[in-house]
Amino acid sequence: MAFDADWEEVGRLLLPPPGPQALPTPVQTLAFDGSQELLWTGNEFGRVASFYGTELQRYTSFKGGDGPIRQLLVHDKGVIALASRSVHMAVRRGGPLWHITHDEMKDLRCMSYTSKGASEILVAGLQDQMFTIDVEKGTIIKQISTPDHYTIMKKSSRYICAATQKGSVNILDPTNFALVRSWSAHQSLINDMDAQTDFVVTCGYSLRQQQSYMLDPLVNAFDLKNMVSLSPIPFPAGAAYVRMHPRMSSTCVIVSQQGQIHVVDLMNVNTSTVRHANVMTYLSMIEIAPSGEAIGLADAECNIHLWGSPSRIRFAAEVSQPSEFPDPEEIHPHVDWAFETSLSTIGLPFYREQLLSAWPSHMIFEVGAPPPKLDHQLMSSFKSTEWGGYGRLVRPVQRNVTENTRTAEKTATSLQAPKFLSEKARESANDSSGERRSSDVADAIGATELSSLKAEVPVMYRNVEIKYSKFGVDDFDFGFYNRTAYSGLEIHISNSYANPLLQVLHFTPLIRNLALQHAATSCLSESCLLCEIGFLFDMLEKAEGSICQATNLLKTFSNHPQAAPLGLLEEDAPGAALTTMLQGLTRFLLDRLAQDWRSIPPHSLAFEQVLSTAATTSIRCMNCRSEHTRPGSTYVTELAYPLPKVMVRNARAPKNSFSQILKASVERETTSRGWCSRCQRYQSLATRKTIHSVPAVLVLNAAINSPEARQFWSIPGWLPEEIGVILENGQFFCYQGEDLKFHIQRGSHNITIYSLIGLAADIDSGQHQKSHLVSLVNVAHSQTVAPGESQWHLFNDFLVRPIPSEEALSFNTSWKLPSVITYQVKAANNRIDNTWKLNLDTSILYTDENTNLGEKVYRPLDRLHEAPGEGTIVALDTEFVSVRQPEIEVNSEGERETIRPIVYALARVSVVRGSGEDEGLPFIDDYIASKEPIVDYLTSYSGIVHGDLDPRISKRNLLPLKVTYKKLWILLNLGCKFLGHGLKQDFRVTNIHVPKAQVIDTIDFFYVKERLRKLSLAFLAWCVLKEDIQLETHDSIEDARTALKLYKKYLEFQDAGILEMIVQDIYNKGKETNYKPPTLKRDGHLIERTETPPIGALGGHGPSTPGPGPTTPVRRPLGLAPTAGGSPFSGPGWTPGKGLGGSPLR
Repeated sequence: MAFDADWEEVGRLLLPPPGPQALPTPVQTLAFDGSQELLWTGNEFGRVASFYGTELQRYTSFKGGDGPIRQLLVHDKGVIALASRSVHMAVRRGGPLWHITHDEMKDLRCMSYTSKGASEILVAGLQDQMFTIDVEKGTIIKQISTPDHYTIMKKSSRYICAATQKGSVNILDPTNFALVRSWSAHQSLINDMDAQTDFVVTCGYSLRQQQSYMLDPLVNAFDLKNMVSLSPIPFPAGAAYVRMHPRMSSTCVIVSQQGQIHVVDLMNVNTSTVRHANVMTYLSMIEIAPSGEAIGLADAECNIHLWGSPSRIRFAAEVSQPSEFPDPEEIHPHVDWAFETSLSTIGLPFYREQLLSAWPSHMIFEVGAPPPKLDHQLMSSFKSTEWGGYGRLVRPVQRNVTENTRTAEKTATSLQAPKFLSEKARESANDSSGERRSSDVADAIGATELSSLKAEVPVMYRNVEIKYSKFGVDDFDFGFYNRTAYSGLEIHISNSYANPLLQVLHFTPLIRNLALQHAATSCLSESCLLCEIGFLFDMLEKAEGSICQATNLLKTFSNHPQAAPLGLLEEDAPGAALTTMLQGLTRFLLDRLAQDWRSIPPHSLAFEQVLSTAATTSIRCMNCRSEHTRPGSTYVTELAYPLPKVMVRNARAPKNSFSQILKASVERETTSRGWCSRCQRYQSLATRKTIHSVPAVLVLNAAINSPEARQFWSIPGWLPEEIGVILENGQFFCYQGEDLKFHIQRGSHNITIYSLIGLAADIDSGQHQKSHLVSLVNVAHSQTVAPGESQWHLFNDFLVRPIPSEEALSFNTSWKLPSVITYQVKAANNRIDNTWKLNLDTSILYTDENTNLGEKVYRPLDRLHEAPGEGTIVALDTEFVSVRQPEIEVNSEGERETIRPIVYALARVSVVRGSGEDEGLPFIDDYIASKEPIVDYLTSYSGIVHGDLDPRISKRNLLPLKVTYKKLWILLNLGCKFLGHGLKQDFRVTNIHVPKAQVIDTIDFFYVKERLRKLSLAFLAWCVLKEDIQLETHDSIEDARTALKLYKKYLEFQDAGILEMIVQDIYNKGKETNYKPPTLKRDGHLIERTETPPIGALGGHGPSTPGPGPTTPVRRPLGLAPTAGGSPFSGPGWTPGKGLGGSPLR
């Protein structure tokens, strides 16, 4: 760190003159690069030059503007140069990105990044106008008037600090640039200023009695957090320049014009480190590198002095990115060319990356067309003649229409989207071969060759998109993308970048078992992510290949108070790299899961023991050798790759295996700067770890942040499917391959074998597609019986397909790199624990959480007499509200395309008893408190009105979604059968998967496939039951009871053998009424819908006059005699649902 004992001048450079015959010019501005080993300078003629490394080797030089360069800002994409009348940005190689001038740019002096980070800068100067500039686009965003003229600008973590001509510092809001506070720092002028975290420091001039300016012998400091001045720092030599240390928040470096350097802590100004720079004249400026390991000094003789520790000096803050250098001119050997010279003597290069000659698609135009291909059978029927052959040509196009022969020549670059299910249904009704044609495209999934070594991204790795028809997402054919028994996850949900991690955790048996065991407990916490993951894992297993969605889990995650501050939400970090977000999510999620497990009695540490690597960290001061320790554990280990070393010519570079890098990452020995309590100052501290225990599930973040790290993953087979770990005397030893086999055979150590469960990988599909994440999982380890061989699968959201092991474990540095890797103890493979189903806490079904004092239309189940079990029928209906309107795009031809479908949220859930004395009586009638803003209550369809879902004013039984969902989930796992009408949408919005064996859907009982129309509940109630429901609005209790009655009638018709005839009659009746019940009126007005009667009105135990149950009609051999109306429903003697009169046969 700054000015240790070994610091010295390591380099000196005379700034090159602006021309061949010109004299050297002094440095106008200095800036160290934050990501590469470059030092940037600007001179008085507008030229920007950079120098590489500690030897200050000339790198680039370009024109940045007219007149002196006032300031340089380093950006990820290049460097920004400020001149008096322009702002210029160029890449590090010197090529311009943009150049901005404006009539109001008269005397610019300073600039700073704003609250938008590196995407926007604020420029100002000795003028009345400031400008904000979009760095990405190179355009002026806004022009701002200012009463003050500014000479220096520095950005702290909170504010922009701007020095004025009058010796004061204006503290500006970085968002709207309003003046927050003005601090009078010096009497006359401010010569230099810097800001870091919560401090701003200045040095300047005062006007003496002889009317001359002299440097102040004090450095003034200001606390930006508390908005108070701090004690000034004495500097008798006259403070000319000052910089805050980039790594130590309260340390500053003060320099005089004669070269005296003090390093002072703002919290203890009486102690300092003193050095002296050997200069022959006065210094003109200083700059400190972002790493804190180097300082640049410029003097009046046009020299640049570089100070630092010869053994540790570097410029970049973190790991340096490599700088691009021109390729050396390749000398080709002379070839004596003769007629007999073999062409094979000239070698051809092999490229694995895209070449510069690969022009973008919009600049390539097709000229000409390939000739049409003739059918082989047609050619065989040609009549031969002396000059060839001829025959009848049958073209697939009309006369005078040219055949497009290019389409046949092109190969698909992406997987063609399948037809909508509604289209396939219409085709299959009209053409029996339609299904065959649609499956031909689906064969592309199996036929497309997957290879991670290809330069281009294979089709199956690319982004998959959901297409929406007028029927919404339910009409999309997800089965086209997945023919396996393993379910994919939908992607149209916020923060669905988490899908790959969820898939990997689901196939990790130890985590899967603990999540389901926790979900079966009495936990009702709304923020419990472990419960939600347990629900999701259960859904993925029950779905058996059907599409699933993690809606409830991702909603709970999005609403978690810690998620947004950590930058884990997509809406808060639109430009962040998904692989970085996923690695942050992994740390956050595993920590939350361990806390959620501990929250339920007996508050065990089982989850923590499965995930945590327990260690003791020893910290030793390199100066006084004092040492202290602190215990700690980590759930995620970040891989640490060795830094590149300067190799001797012709020496072989050492090859590190995965197990060696894992060992170094777990033990992680580092040296950093920190506070030593014994030395009472900042010293170099050595840190090492002593490992006490290893976890059963080893989760690794790949942390590939450098080209050197990428090179490891380009090695074929570098990631092993099995590793062995030995823990001995606090040391962590890791083995793979032949070394692992050797230690297993020896058996002298207690070695723990780990199997690779899976990994999440980052896929970079190129310039025209955003990167996305997939998961590669060996599903063999999560089966109840070990299959004996690896079964790797690719999970690209809802696209799932098996792949070879070599494909799963091969990576490509240009487009496929791992992000999160999971290993599990081999002994735990295939240990699937389903005992949680025997320990379900069902108390929630027998308790009433309703605190409202109003009348109740439901009664919870009786634990003694109504305990649900296998085969118990319950009638279900739900109501929804809309939380997002659909986004529809209309093209120039008037065609409408749904970009994003309408999004529903669960608003009400009603479940009624399907049998027993209280048949038809609800035992669940929950309204769901919504945390999302409701855009449409859909009152005419849902019966939900404003205020029903507001906890402050609602008189309903308002509960969190988690509580209601858990009731349904318990009923599902008890084996209950859910009865209702059109339950597919209910299950989808609820985000639950119910196996077909547990679904009784009356929409399928009264349905004829050839008619291509499913009948509504209101129409069936009117036609079959002679009841009018859903008048003006819906009531979920009424709908559930009606579906139950329809089911009873269905059983009657089926037992009597008249079901087919009844259904045909229903369709004939529907054709007459357009499949809608007639509108009822009374006194010229629609009949208002009545509320569901409370329990009291039902006699306390159900209907007040519960007639006998539905009877089973006797089969009559002669059939039914038609009534006068031609339909069995038109006779006046049949009243559905009235005991024995309920049968049309009586």
